[in-house]
Amino acid sequence: MLTPLSIPSPPVEWQGLNIAAWLQSTFGWTLPFPLDIRTYALCILVGIVLAIIIASRRLTRRGAEPGVILDIVLWCVPLGIIGARVWHVLTHPGDYFYEGADPWEVVRIWNGGIAIFGSLVGGAVGAWIGCRLSGIRFWTFADAIAPAMLVAQAAGRFGNYFNHELFGQPTTLPWGLEIEFSNPAFPAGLPEGTLFHPTFLYEIIWNLLGVAVLLLLERKLTLQWGKLWGVYLIWYGLGRSYFETIRVDPSEIILGVRSNVWGAWLAILVGIVIIVVQTRRHKGLEPSPYRPGAEWVPPSAEVDSSNTYTDEELEGEEAPAATENETIEPSATSEVGAKS
Repeated sequence: MLTPLSIPSPPVEWQGLNIAAWLQSTFGWTLPFPLDIRTYALCILVGIVLAIIIASRRLTRRGAEPGVILDIVLWCVPLGIIGARVWHVLTHPGDYFYEGADPWEVVRIWNGGIAIFGSLVGGAVGAWIGCRLSGIRFWTFADAIAPAMLVAQAAGRFGNYFNHELFGQPTTLPWGLEIEFSNPAFPAGLPEGTLFHPTFLYEIIWNLLGVAVLLLLERKLTLQWGKLWGVYLIWYGLGRSYFETIRVDPSEIILGVRSNVWGAWLAILVGIVIIVVQTRRHKGLEPSPYRPGAEWVPPSAEVDSSNTYTDEELEGEEAPAATENETIEPSATSEVGAKS
């Protein structure tokens, strides 16, 4: 029985709009191809836009040219989408590789099926390419986009809510999610009116809490050289490793563990490695968001020789670390700590 505080699923009609059918019924126009606007896609698009805005402002505060992030995301987004699709297909082989299967279904991403861990891999490759072309340090970009990624992922999870999918196990908690009995994903054998864990909501809350944690740690510890990105991987991996275990949707099982749990554990491991390695390699602060020789100088900036680094000082690609009793004044291309 549904409880007064249970979370109702939105109407099925809210999952998207069939533009072709609407034009046919309203104006009598017939399109030669299907045209749908999916709410899930809009949620992902909103997340991408928010991430770009947030990361762009963070990069600009570090001394990067305004708008330079667009040169990077032009590589990040397409490769991130490709990576997300490839990861999903490889971790759900039974849905795509069987006798009589349509091989083109592998590329029909509009039918659903993407994975965040694949998008991280593909997006990282795109970021590396974009950073090489724009002159931005890869790790500076990674740190700038770390909290923005959590915001984007929170927005994307609303798409699961509209799609009535990826919900958790049955629960008697008052905030259980209502799922219609006719839903193909409704577990067999359970009575109509069963409530389920709203895993989409759990992850949204976890991600937004993570934004606050990352910004606080960045401010207190001045995390640079990719270390904030490492914290992001650890935070997201910890949350996802739990939320994934209470979901009821089918998943490839490897050694008794869901494939995305393995992905979450890998993210945690990579995050730890990044923090350890970068802490050992870089004792000082980033002298600039740009690689040596690729710096951008604002048109109105005045060069102060006392606040610039020589080629010898930039050889290690880092500014000297501040002691307890001294601070480092930022130059036109250097900023101590990323303000948030």
